[in-house]
Amino acid sequence: MSEVKAGLYYTEDHEWIEKLENGNLRLGITDFAQHQLGDIVFVELPEEGAAVEAEASIGSIESVKTVSDLFCPVGGKIVAVNGALEGEPELVNSAPYGGGWMIEIQPDDAAEGLLAGLLTPEKYERHQED
Repeated sequence: MSEVKAGLYYTEDHEWIEKLENGNLRLGITDFAQHQLGDIVFVELPEEGAAVEAEASIGSIESVKTVSDLFCPVGGKIVAVNGALEGEPELVNSAPYGGGWMIEIQPDDAAEGLLAGLLTPEKYERHQED
């Protein structure tokens, strides 16, 4: 079974969200997702400063098997992009919850309600089994 970290929010599309101390949110894909995709060879992410709408596609992840869209479950402004992925997209495979994070977003006012609707780690574990 894939690793599921405590303290994160999860989407049914296999993204994770971490609430940071400064109120921003960090987003990446789950261990399950990176296993399903296989070897990641390219990650396309939005520009810092870009406005994002909830549940919109914000980029793509290319593996040797396929290309998959990356969705952001909340809206807001992109405040950081993981530039390390440009030269080392395989970080998503080796450290999906660490060095393989994708973006940080300054959430809009609706984000708290949207986060409440995401999956807990326990619910996400059951979702993987379905």
